[in-house]
Amino acid sequence: MTHIYNFSAGPAVLPKEVLAQAAAEMLDWHGSGMSVMEMSHRGPEFISIYKAAERDLRELLAVPDNYKILFMQGGGLSQNALVPLNLVGHKPQPATIDFIHTGSWSAKSIKEAAKYANVNVAASSATSVPPQSEWKLTPGAAYLHMCTNETIDGVEYDFDAGMPASQDGVLLVADMSSHILSRRIDVLKYGLIFAGAQKNIGPAGVTIVIVREDLLGKALPACPSAFDFKLVADNESMYNTPPTYGIYIAGLVFQWLKQQGGVAEMERRAIAKAKLLYGALDASDFYENRVAKSNRSRMNVPFYLKDESKNEAFLAGAKARGLLQLKGHKSVGGMRASIYNAMPIEGVQALVDYLNEFASSAGAGK
Repeated sequence: MTHIYNFSAGPAVLPKEVLAQAAAEMLDWHGSGMSVMEMSHRGPEFISIYKAAERDLRELLAVPDNYKILFMQGGGLSQNALVPLNLVGHKPQPATIDFIHTGSWSAKSIKEAAKYANVNVAASSATSVPPQSEWKLTPGAAYLHMCTNETIDGVEYDFDAGMPASQDGVLLVADMSSHILSRRIDVLKYGLIFAGAQKNIGPAGVTIVIVREDLLGKALPACPSAFDFKLVADNESMYNTPPTYGIYIAGLVFQWLKQQGGVAEMERRAIAKAKLLYGALDASDFYENRVAKSNRSRMNVPFYLKDESKNEAFLAGAKARGLLQLKGHKSVGGMRASIYNAMPIEGVQALVDYLNEFASSAGAGK
């Protein structure tokens, strides 16, 4: 049987060890006689699962005590609405939100926030993160929103270059959906971080919100009570029924990450995988990546065949070799390989081998 490597951008590959454990515990979780799917979210069994997941995530990201961790329904798109609903209520209306536009998800965020506030695009680029010297921020803005890794466009902030630490006095909100837990971050730089689980944490349907306590209680009156961060925090994510099974799987992923060596080890692996894949793309005149090298994503690698008439043949050959979900997003075309934490370097090597083989068989020079 051909070994399968799933390069889907989300829902995405999960660690095999996590899936095996979930399968073993499906009918009877730890002698309880129940599947996690059947448990009351207020029962002692699930509460122990939830508390372990919250504790492990706090440890993995070194989340300070004055930040709350919320497990909520939905994904990145829902948080694009819930964040402004929760953070602009204390400002004179209509409030203004600043955005750094770096791709498709930034655009979605801007469109959604415009329903609740004025929006100002402080800087914009399709292939890189604009330097801070070019940011045109609004005095008194409610916050500055950035998508620190664009899943579709493959643009990632270069934290090592100081992004975005020097914006003193500006409240930073970051959508980290597609690279959370793949690199070390300083949570203290941000007022709020959110991430849809379906890329690097677990199954679709769960969103992680990490929010500084002093930002709670600032929601617009129109914010539904089930989505009011303060109510969710005060009730430890149990104000309404949370996505229990998704939280359980996320907790298993957190345990797996700790066993692997934590976020520092994930970052080391991410650097190695990205170097291997980008190296192959750059070495061939058959493929191209259009993102500035300083802002290339380690998680989501879009690329194009220079002769796009060969796209279908490329995808068919990849599928035959067990390399799945390589077609790029419909809005940008081309190809995309998502190499999240659960993707082993062997999968990336298999893709690189195929890239070289296909380019050679198509008559491309190096």
